This record gives sequence, C-alpha cells and structure tokens, in this order.
Amino acid sequence: MTRLSSCIAPAFYPVHTAVKRDRYTHYWLKGGRGSTKSSFVALEIVLGIMEHPGTNAVALRKVGMYLKDSVYEQLVWAIEKLGASHLWERRVSPMVLIYLPTGQRILFRGADKPKKIKSTKVSKGYIRYIWYEECDEFLGKEELDMINQSLMRGGSRFDVFYSYNPPKSQTNWINREVDTQKLRPDTLVHHSDYRSVPEDWLGDPFLQEAEELQRTNEARYRHAYLGEVTGTGGEVFQNVTQREITAEERASFDHIRRGLDWGYGPDPFVYIALHYDRKRRRLFIYHEFYKHRAGFDEIAREIKKENPDRREVTAESAEPRSNDELKSRGIRISPAKKGPGSVEHGISWLQDLAEIVIDPVACPNAAREFSGYELERTADGTAFKSGYPDKNNHTIDATRYACERDMKKGGVSVWK
Repeated sequence: MTRLSSCIAPAFYPVHTAVKRDRYTHYWLKGGRGSTKSSFVALEIVLGIMEHPGTNAVALRKVGMYLKDSVYEQLVWAIEKLGASHLWERRVSPMVLIYLPTGQRILFRGADKPKKIKSTKVSKGYIRYIWYEECDEFLGKEELDMINQSLMRGGSRFDVFYSYNPPKSQTNWINREVDTQKLRPDTLVHHSDYRSVPEDWLGDPFLQEAEELQRTNEARYRHAYLGEVTGTGGEVFQNVTQREITAEERASFDHIRRGLDWGYGPDPFVYIALHYDRKRRRLFIYHEFYKHRAGFDEIAREIKKENPDRREVTAESAEPRSNDELKSRGIRISPAKKGPGSVEHGISWLQDLAEIVIDPVACPNAAREFSGYELERTADGTAFKSGYPDKNNHTIDATRYACERDMKKGGVSVWK
C-alpha cells in the first residue's frame, strides 16, 4: 500500500494520529483552497473501513445532485491513491462504494432528502464514519444534530468529519459554531492552508494564481487561500470587479454561458450572457437584457440578437409555460435544476471564484445587484439573518442558472 506520507500533507499528521488513536469524535476541518482537507477526510474514511471490520460510512452534501462530482469522486481518488482499487467495487446507481473482502459500504446522501437519511441502514455492522462536505452550506448546527441522531447508532466509536472553507462573514453560523465546538473535550477544530502542502502536489498554475491574488487583493487572498474570516459586514460578494470588457476580450471568449430569470409583477425579466474561464476561475459578465413587463416576442428577438447561433439558454424552471413560449419561437431552452439548498450552493460557488468581472456600461443592473447584494440584519441591528435575501438578485439568479453545469463539473479537486 502507498506510504501515507505521500498522501497526507504535514499539517494533517497530528489529525491522522488523533483519528488513529480515537482521541475525538468530532473533527471540524476548516481551511483555504488547496489545503487538502477533503482529500484527507477521504483517505481517513477509506483507511478506517479497511482497518475496522464492521464499520461503514456516509458522505453527505447539502444538495444530493452534487454528490457524484464531489465526495464520490474524492473517495474514488483516495481508494486509487492507496493502491486499493482491486479491493473496492464502485456503483453509481445507487451510488455506493463496497469493500469487497467484507461487504462494508460507503453510502452517499443529500440533506435535501431528509427521509432518505432517516431510513439509512446497513446490513453489516454500523455507521462509524460520517462526512459533511462543504459543511457551511447546511442550514445550521441543528440540522447536523438531527442527521447525527439518525446515523450515530449501534456502535461504540464514531468519527464525524465537518470540512469547509470558512465563509467571509464573522456572523455566519459555522464561524460562530466552531468557537463553541473547540471547547468540547470530544472535538478537534483544525485549520489548514496550502502553504503546508508540497508544492508539486498543487502545481505551478495553482501557486501562481495564489501569488497573483495576494499581490492584487490581499483580503480576498487571505479568505480564499488562507481560509481566514475577513468580512465584518453583510456583503455577499467580495470578488466583483467592475471594468470595461474589451472587444478583443469578447472575441477570445470560448466558454460562453447564458441564463435567464423570469420576472412577473414588479420583478424584471433578465437574460445574461457570460464567459467562464475555468482555468483561472474567472467569470466575465458582458451582456444583459433587463426589462419589466417584457413580452415573449421581444424577449425572443433580444436573445436571438445576442445569440444568433441559437446556443442553449438555461432558464428558471418554475415557469415551464413561459419556457415553452420561447421554445416555440426558436430559442433552445434548458430548465435549471432547482431544489433545497441550490441557491446557497450556487452563491457559495460564485463567492469562491477568483473574480467576477462585470462591464458596468453593458451590464449596469448586474453591476448594481452583485455589488450591492448584502445579508439582511435582524430587527435590533446586532446580527445578520440566516439565508440570502430574495430581492435585488435577478441577475444573480440568471448567472447561477447559466453556470449550473460548471458548478457540477467543478465539484472535486484532488487536493481540496
């Protein structure tokens, strides 16, 4: 089997020892991009199951549709990294990883289907390992407690992992929660960042991006790469840049995405066109059509004007009749896949981008909404309400829909 020192970054050596010696039950692992916290958890779960007969695992995301491209792929990577592929069976439907010598299992669940979590059973042994990936996307500690109560049964030892990039705001529930959790004797809170990871694991492009961001935006670098809580106010997006997007830049765009958000009553209709630079993790919003009480014929004309090749447009799925009206006018419409937690996941993905560039002349409403989108304060003004406000966010919604497939594709990073 592969030497663990070639898989686990030095920052996680003491955590590995703690897991090995059963020192704690709960492990809150926070850190910046490239810290390898998710890779570490995947390795520990695979190792644990192979070393402890009768134990099983459940890996969770807030939204089930993101399981395959994140925790499932991360665990498959861990199995391969440990040289144990021949000992495991992989299934995608239903999603499960099976340790062939004993039949132990790693199951996958989305918290958007709580009944499925509650009914989770294993035929042999018990569920020892529980992993909450992107833990900050869950609604709060109460939701985690309810899931733990359903899963932590029938065994003498449990290892529960909570991995996440700390949100910017100091008032976010998970940033407050870890201050309480670190006082518990059964809990370890651990912080890591990419600087303890061997450089050849990360690669030159990753390191160059980190250095460039440190040079150009120190606060954003500290949050994204060091995992520091840098925000004090309620601003949701701290990675927005407003500037002209030149004709030369537009001519080079080759990953164009389009999304629309239906508006009724006081809300506007919004159509957005953007380019996603996946390698550098930058979004360029260069076209918008934003209008109140726009008719179907006018909307179709405007879309065809910007999109003469009739490329696919991802549209809000809550209005199937409206989508059909555009289809009948020759627009290629694909409904967005919405569900519990999809808003939070989409906003988190946008926040994690290196930069969102918006042309304020071509897209004045997108520039206004992205720059002005803030959490709402409680009545006494001393804290922020949980969740994101559902107002002044129409271009943000259209952008989320446009990038839906990229959010799924970008789920797993080998050294996350």
